[in-house]
Amino acid sequence: MENETKPPLPSVGITYNLKKGVISEADDIEAEYDSFDTIAAIRDVFLSEGYKVELFEADADIVERLKEAKPDIVFNIAEGTTGRGREAHIPAILSYLGIPYTGSDETTLAMALDKEITKRYLSTFHIQTPDYRLAKSPSIEEGPGLTFPLIVKPNHEGSGKGIGQTAVVDNAEELKAVLDKNFKLYGQPMLIEQFISGREFTVGVLGNGENARAFEPMEIRYLKEGRENRIYSFHVKTHYKDYVEYICPPLLDDETNNRMKETALKIHRVLSCRDFSRIDFRLSDQGDIYFIEINPLPGLAPSYSDYPMIAEFCGMSYKELILSVFNCALERYGMKPWNPNRGE
Repeated sequence: MENETKPPLPSVGITYNLKKGVISEADDIEAEYDSFDTIAAIRDVFLSEGYKVELFEADADIVERLKEAKPDIVFNIAEGTTGRGREAHIPAILSYLGIPYTGSDETTLAMALDKEITKRYLSTFHIQTPDYRLAKSPSIEEGPGLTFPLIVKPNHEGSGKGIGQTAVVDNAEELKAVLDKNFKLYGQPMLIEQFISGREFTVGVLGNGENARAFEPMEIRYLKEGRENRIYSFHVKTHYKDYVEYICPPLLDDETNNRMKETALKIHRVLSCRDFSRIDFRLSDQGDIYFIEINPLPGLAPSYSDYPMIAEFCGMSYKELILSVFNCALERYGMKPWNPNRGE
């Protein structure tokens, strides 16, 4: 019998930004970056399937290293380093070099990181979002149409950065104090948004275009009283075991549950997200679903990040999740999809 030779698997690069233990007045300065444990977990998924893997930290030398290594495809989780377009840096480089990669492209990532632009764009598609105003200096007041309580967020940050336990304000004096502090720490415009009391949810999406599907919503249920303990702040995310429990699927009527998933899919599609994303919502006491923000580059820390938790609640292992995201990218590029039975 003739020996059958299987075609070689594509070589996989992993691009990322690593936590360095930087000391700063802002204790969340590296909140978006990954620990090496996360990088290793993703690497080990590919190694377990026989892929050749190379790691690429997104530093000043990455362009030359990518050009030299020429990976067949890159699994990108790099957040970038500076500026409101930082999440677009590595995808733009990969696009320029003609290297396929997982996840959304530079245009979607640059847009989605700017909360105000995203809200303005999605409103044209009749996506309901809290009323807001963009503060370009700390001297702004609440503005017409906005009534207290309000929540203040840096306009182009992720991972709860700049959202502390005093982020929700009840009067002009508190608003001014938070604006002064945040402009000093983050040096960027601030989004002042109507605070929506109610239940909080996040929905993971996997796939592309009409083939994308939404996981069941995951409710972030707060365990402590006091409004400062009932926002998904950096402090709460860091100490989540003390402050929240995660419920998936949540206790929702079918109509609300389906409406939330359909809204997540609509947002994923109209923003041209690719492969995966995670969308955050608040459900008001009146039953209205408010879009809060989207992360088209969601964290993938095992047993910690929301996106893998959602997948696990829905019966998908971490390994299966990583390879499913990878498969979505392979199919987009017309490359041979990963086959779990390849080695049989």
